[in-house]
Amino acid sequence: MTKGTAIHFGAGNIGRGFIGPLLVEAGYHVIFADVNDTLINSLNNRQEYQVHFLEPRKRRPMTVSNYSGILSTNDSLIKAFANDEMRIVTTSVGIAVLPKIAPAIAKGIAARRKAGTKAALNIIACENGIGATEQLKEALLEDLSKEDKQYVEKYIGFANCAVDRIVPPFENQSSPLDQYQIEWSVDRKSLKGIGERETLGIRGMHLTDDLLGFVERKLFTLNCGHAIAAYLGYLKQCDTVFDSIKHKEISQMVEDAMNESSAALVKKHPIFTEKEQREYIEMCLDRFANPNVGDDVQRVGRDPLRKLSQNDRLLGPISMAQEYSLPITNLCYGVAAALLYDYQDDPQAVELQEKVDDLGIVGTITNITDFKQDCNEFKAILTAYHKLQKMEELVNY
Repeated sequence: MTKGTAIHFGAGNIGRGFIGPLLVEAGYHVIFADVNDTLINSLNNRQEYQVHFLEPRKRRPMTVSNYSGILSTNDSLIKAFANDEMRIVTTSVGIAVLPKIAPAIAKGIAARRKAGTKAALNIIACENGIGATEQLKEALLEDLSKEDKQYVEKYIGFANCAVDRIVPPFENQSSPLDQYQIEWSVDRKSLKGIGERETLGIRGMHLTDDLLGFVERKLFTLNCGHAIAAYLGYLKQCDTVFDSIKHKEISQMVEDAMNESSAALVKKHPIFTEKEQREYIEMCLDRFANPNVGDDVQRVGRDPLRKLSQNDRLLGPISMAQEYSLPITNLCYGVAAALLYDYQDDPQAVELQEKVDDLGIVGTITNITDFKQDCNEFKAILTAYHKLQKMEELVNY
């Protein structure tokens, strides 16, 4: 029995390999919206596709059907929003792309109001970053009339979420790869049409009143460790995170960095116990060491300036640990490794190294981190930078 219709923006690895299958499994007909016409045509020419799981204990592939594809520029997408059966909109386009899809969603909401649709519609942006759905909401409100905004307040929910999942790129475009273990945390308070004890009935999704805790746990543990493994692996000339984590010194530093972050996390968010966080770190390390996950260090490490922003995966846990006067040595090595990332095909890596050339490493650390030169955090990052720089020189000798 169908629960209605869902639109998912972004028919890439996360969309087809994770969010879409979960929505289909829950009983929704899923409309994949994307700008890639070849991909959309491929989806529409097939009645089903399979998702293959990456766990070492092999699980049978999941067959996904009950879906369709549409170009996100097609007017039919706007009409789909007006349908009474439309219940949920999700995204996995990348946080920087959210403003680009906002106009289409705004037009859909306007069409929904004009059609007199009074069923609740919930929008959830499944992106790496804090407050992604709020950012999407702010962008689309700019394109709405006063009447549309009043309609939004009454019928449209905008719920931030934390998605704890690794879905790597896959060469066979018809068969995504995925990990079966799921943690999809959604802000209950922001949903519309959901009672206090109700759920959306989607496997792996749990509604929480403390979403920030789950967002920060994922960003400051999983994403933090993943990035550090990639940047250290790059310095060792590793191709993948799996290759990187095989180096004992890298594996230990990644684990120690996640432990430092976790020590602060359990103080800030008492919903997590030390035991739970220890198990979470072990799960992260198992993911990184999974030979079936072909995570290129360049993919995981891409956009270093974004990853070095104040509230992101590298500086965020340092700031959190600062509040409780906790150790940050290995987290600072992670920042230093990111500062050394010089992959020439990554525009942000090029920009970062140009900054180092112009300002020197001392000026660059100050510029990026806002740490004063006499503080312990600055000194720890600078010391780690020079030590890692020597290691890089030895590797390249």
